[in-house]
Amino acid sequence: MQWNKPRIPLFVIASFLFGLKTYFVYRFMFELSIENALQEFILFFNPIASAYLIFAISVWLKPKNQMKYLRWTAVIGSFILYINLLFYRNFTDFITIPVLFQGDNAADLTTSIFTLIHLGDLLLFADLVIIWILTSKKTIDMSVNFSKSGKIAATAVTFLMLSGNVALAELERPMLFVRAFDREYLVKNIGVYNYHVYDAMMQTKTKAQRVFADSSEISEIKNYIHQNSDTDKKSELFGIAEDKNVIFVSIESFQNFLLDSEINGKETTPFLNDLKESEETIWFKNFYHQTAQGKTSDSEFIVENSLYPLGRGAVYFTHAQNEYHALPEILNSEGYTTSVFHANNKSFWNRDVMYDTMGYDKFYGEQAYEVTPENSFGWGLGDKAFFSQSIDELKQQEEPFYSKFITLTNHFPFELPEDEANIDKYDSSSETLNSYFQTARYTDEALEQFFQQLKDAGIYKDSIIILMGDHYGISEFHNSAMGDFLNKEITPYQHIQLQRVPFMIHIPGYENGEIREEVVGQIDVKPTLLSLLGIEAEKDLSFGTDMFLKDQQKFTALRDGSFITEKYVYTEGTCYDRQTGKPIQSEKQVCKPIKQKVEKELSYSDNIIYGDLFRFYDFTNKDSEQ
Repeated sequence: MQWNKPRIPLFVIASFLFGLKTYFVYRFMFELSIENALQEFILFFNPIASAYLIFAISVWLKPKNQMKYLRWTAVIGSFILYINLLFYRNFTDFITIPVLFQGDNAADLTTSIFTLIHLGDLLLFADLVIIWILTSKKTIDMSVNFSKSGKIAATAVTFLMLSGNVALAELERPMLFVRAFDREYLVKNIGVYNYHVYDAMMQTKTKAQRVFADSSEISEIKNYIHQNSDTDKKSELFGIAEDKNVIFVSIESFQNFLLDSEINGKETTPFLNDLKESEETIWFKNFYHQTAQGKTSDSEFIVENSLYPLGRGAVYFTHAQNEYHALPEILNSEGYTTSVFHANNKSFWNRDVMYDTMGYDKFYGEQAYEVTPENSFGWGLGDKAFFSQSIDELKQQEEPFYSKFITLTNHFPFELPEDEANIDKYDSSSETLNSYFQTARYTDEALEQFFQQLKDAGIYKDSIIILMGDHYGISEFHNSAMGDFLNKEITPYQHIQLQRVPFMIHIPGYENGEIREEVVGQIDVKPTLLSLLGIEAEKDLSFGTDMFLKDQQKFTALRDGSFITEKYVYTEGTCYDRQTGKPIQSEKQVCKPIKQKVEKELSYSDNIIYGDLFRFYDFTNKDSEQ
């Protein structure tokens, strides 16, 4: 029996089912913040408009090919959506093309991915089953055979819907595509699929940016930096660590809220708690990480160059061949031996290439260590074994040296064998947060062991030791559990406060240790370290400032355009009083001028990277360009 063709074409049904599924993911799985009815309508409308755009193409195909197109388009679209969901669960962010091409990194995420897949995710593929059944039925012909005018009309609906989407997006968020610092706003207003199209266009634009760059751009940026920095001033601690070794420890995924915390009466970080109170330690209490999609590689890039990370992808991967004036290169010229210790694959985050670009003398990667099933777990070699196996190589280095250590154990998904855990798991709805305290405690114990090993090796007294958390460990995806732990609601203001990470400068023999209250960030590390070592920095171009300079009127900018000053916190379009956390009614007067400066500074930093502008600048003569 041959059934009559349905009144509603399959491509319309598929558009509605797929759009409804996508809206569900946006609304309840991406946890996008909805502030008004217009945002809610846009969030519902744009996935249906995007789905209709793709599925309506089928009307131009022959009837026998329409079913195959609808079937496989739905499969591919679902795959793109689900990969974005897994990425979001881990990073609370959306994939960009540069990240997508970082295949070497994806292989190392295998252990993380399994923790991100939920059984309930199977429901996200229910529409595929329906579409597959309808496109496979022999008794119902679901194809359409429109006339040319009918095909044009179906296509015209697509452009009407997309135009309406863009108009509503611009109404809700003026200049959305010009000030696209926040990917959440893009996805919220144009949808994840159109966002990927936009991302592809931006990728093409940035590739062309280097070709058309010239020296006039770096002159403008140089003038801005010199007008807004204090490179000609010296702090009271200038040269206090002159000729000392520098041991820099980048602590994986370590946030400030771990310090002084307890689980069932036991301190999470007893060693770091004592260290920050030591007379030989200067602890910056309000130190913020400023990383973006590059995470640890971003923190390295910021610290070594005092430039901001890119909003899309990781500089280590996308622009490793650029000219830089990095900290290792500067220290090499001052007689330092420079090295990195990291028990991971040398090619991970393209480090083997980028370290050479920045001027490191030696990189001790995974092959430099003896990694066994007994001493490795989670992401690789345990931190205790990592430090123990590094000491002998450290002792062989010619002094003075600058050596960076990057830990691994406190890495998502925070896996630790039971016999290595010396603190209980936390008890909450988030297994990620529950395990976080155990791996943090293990890393704290490894750091205490490392300090003792430095003393035993005779290195400790002639060195300064810097400890820094590289980026957050607990994303916004776990806000509910974090709120329970901190006994407060995680508002946008509180989220910014959670981006504080440990930054301690430990100077053996120093007797004026203190807790500093200044608002500072990773971008300030390079000029601060150069100052401590007594190295003049007038010829450098960087956006950071020596943390020890007094009476600074500055801001600490995050990659999404948020910023923190001594008085204010600005994020997601709201200006807060930094002390009270309350929104400020007169935000346009107090935060708008700073916001404009933040956007300019982020743009200047991007221009340096995208245009490879340092190739036009002679760092040996601050008053001349090549």
